Amino acid sequence: MQIGSLSVGGGHPLVFIAGPCVIESAQHVVDAASAIRDIARRCGVPVIFKASYDKANRTSRTSFRGPGLDAGLKALADVRDRTGLPILTDIHEPSHAAPAAAVVDVLQIPAFLCRQTDLLVAAARTGKAVNVKKGPFLAPSDMRHAIDKVTAEGNQAVLVTERGVSFGYHDLVVDMRALPMLRELGYPVVFDVTHSLQLPGAGDGVTAGLAQYIEPLASAGVAAGVDAVFMEVHEEPSRAKSDASNALRLDRLEPLILKLTRIDAAAREGVTADASMRGVRS
Repeated sequence: MQIGSLSVGGGHPLVFIAGPCVIESAQHVVDAASAIRDIARRCGVPVIFKASYDKANRTSRTSFRGPGLDAGLKALADVRDRTGLPILTDIHEPSHAAPAAAVVDVLQIPAFLCRQTDLLVAAARTGKAVNVKKGPFLAPSDMRHAIDKVTAEGNQAVLVTERGVSFGYHDLVVDMRALPMLRELGYPVVFDVTHSLQLPGAGDGVTAGLAQYIEPLASAGVAAGVDAVFMEVHEEPSRAKSDASNALRLDRLEPLILKLTRIDAAAREGVTADASMRGVRS
């Protein structure tokens, strides 16, 4: 599918979706997007910038949620105009779909809202690409129903994101089988590495996380075969106003992208070799 000038899936290069969890300020989000754009250019990879204008799903009602719809979309429009990057943002209410679609390229359905029919339908009707995150309570095959809610509105631009499965108290785990299972549904698959390393609610009124495992988990996911990698990135995660414990430091993004592109190339070569061998044997 096309997202802005980028092609996702269908054998196209691995796409990176990166940015801070939430818009902390208009200037911060522009600075973050500019830095990520420059890294992507140096690495020669396609990138979609992500940031949320509102984080409605927070551990505590006192947690920072973002600037809200109007100010947040204004900030994202500024990012788009200054950097030229495609933009992704979350929506939490059906009424937000149309105004968000006027600014961004991808509407993201948060994992805990992936069964909300009205939200999925509203996003689909905008005609923009819809990234549906798999809830941590669902099996991969269950996502066919969420996909159907979007495509029934005539919108085939669907991405499906894996972000871990609930496993005991606070823990999320990623079953690598889920990635090829999701690909079997016929739509591009995104691996959300950083949210998969959350420890939901494990902090003192905040979500904790295990950012030290971003690199090995991302490497495993890309080796298993995905079309895009989603990572929350911040120049100083300890100061981040959301998801501080599971964000990737900005200065670690470039070497990780380079490593993941090498793994992706090796994984694609393996698939090509397997297909060739099957052809010989037949």
